[in-house]
Amino acid sequence: MKAAHHKTADKAATKVSAKNPPAAGAELSELRPGQSVELLKELHILTREGRLNQDSRRKLKQVYHLFNFIEPLLQEMSADGHSPTLADHGAGKSYLGFILYDLYFKALGRGHIYGIETRAELVAKSRALAKQLDFGRMSFLNLSVAESTDAAELPEHIDMVTALHACDTATDDAIAFGLQKQARAMVIVPCCQAEVAACLRQGKALQLARTPLAELWRHPLHTREVGSQVTNVLRCLHLEASGYQVTVTELVGWEHSMKNELIIARYTGQRKRSAQERLRAIPREFGLEQALGARFGLSADAAVSPQE
Repeated sequence: MKAAHHKTADKAATKVSAKNPPAAGAELSELRPGQSVELLKELHILTREGRLNQDSRRKLKQVYHLFNFIEPLLQEMSADGHSPTLADHGAGKSYLGFILYDLYFKALGRGHIYGIETRAELVAKSRALAKQLDFGRMSFLNLSVAESTDAAELPEHIDMVTALHACDTATDDAIAFGLQKQARAMVIVPCCQAEVAACLRQGKALQLARTPLAELWRHPLHTREVGSQVTNVLRCLHLEASGYQVTVTELVGWEHSMKNELIIARYTGQRKRSAQERLRAIPREFGLEQALGARFGLSADAAVSPQE
């Protein structure tokens, strides 16, 4: 009986071992070829033992998914020996910038990434990490998105603008920056949008008397959702009216993040008259002309650009 008991225990131990092998090797296989393990440890995506936890696996999956959209754009910009420049707004700890450099710019051997962030301590840490890893073509600026437009530290033109969860109107500032810098592409993941929701809330009684469509934002939860939706639609129209081809998709599935709308804009030079007309009409329908006119360039006497 004892021998049988020991055999059963040995089998159980073998099964546990098979189901739970040493994690580090298996988890490293989830990384891209040639990726810096040291970088991922410094970003706390990997533990010191080379392991991934649930939260860091989610972050890594999100950044990889975004990289799949960004890489083809960078490859186009790198053609014919061009050195692509990228500005990452609201960079935070610069997860995106560091991983883009590690996976693309490092092997390319040219180009530059600018991380723009308002929190001085995060800028200092990013500068130190770039120096430690010898990522020499990365710069980190302690500026707001709006301040960066005229900053002397940035070149006159930027090839690509990214903004991953830049809060509220910082996303609009990133788009304005891209337009000013004549960006060839913008990759935007909007975050919380409070401005339009606040305007809808203030004018709710008047709008309910004017149109039954105001029922769409009568309840507070719907007000927030409609405000977010209207904001992103206006952003897309603004880009199309400015000569960009716009695609809207999901960054990752809903199980990973509720803020997963991904806006990809590629400059074509084709300014859509219909987009400009709708960009004017939608704020009128929602009673938002005064609140949003300046943000989207909707002054009363502004001319509609012809479709090219």
